[in-house]
Amino acid sequence: MFSIRSSLQCSKRLFSSSTLRPSYIGSSPIFLPSEVKVELIDREEPIIIRKGRSVLNMTKAAKVTGPKGELSLNVPDFLTFIKNSEKLSLKIENEDDKQQKALWGTTRAVLNNHVTGVTEGHLAMLRLVGTGYRAQIEDRPNGEKFVAMKVGASITQGLIVPEGLTVSSPVPTRVIIEGIDKQKVKLFAAKLRDFHPPEPYKGKGVYVDDETIKIKDKKIK
Repeated sequence: MFSIRSSLQCSKRLFSSSTLRPSYIGSSPIFLPSEVKVELIDREEPIIIRKGRSVLNMTKAAKVTGPKGELSLNVPDFLTFIKNSEKLSLKIENEDDKQQKALWGTTRAVLNNHVTGVTEGHLAMLRLVGTGYRAQIEDRPNGEKFVAMKVGASITQGLIVPEGLTVSSPVPTRVIIEGIDKQKVKLFAAKLRDFHPPEPYKGKGVYVDDETIKIKDKKIK
């Protein structure tokens, strides 16, 4: 289902004009499940982004609603939505303009992730590799969840679970992060990984999803 409304403020997701995506990504249609609703909305207060001589006007916002929740993203003024049956296509005014082509692909990719997020959700899994490495989810007095990790340091490290994410630890060496916003899921996984990125000599560390590293031989003097 697709409709257009006006005068609604949405989330403040911004796009960098330096992010390049091939134009064929932007032209690929997005398949919309029957339970997903996408709305293209005029922003009450357009966001203006200046980079050098270029000016980018974010005058619209796309709101994606599904069984698991709602997400939104800002959309530049040169981009329009076209719905055909159960497909949603994105069009830009000038396919020869580098900035428009870059944001065409980026916007399409994020929007497609949002559609998947509100229907199926996104997931990241962390593997803790190393003797004594472990994680557990702790409840804080204020109701927040805290991911406590013991990954080689003399102290327990960790982070508060951001709003909108669900984190579990089925076994001490695994952490599962779930949420509808792919960017938020992967960003939190990356922050936890930073406590002990995989090291190349013994292979110890925090691995995300199917991440692997090449083990190096120690130099003998």
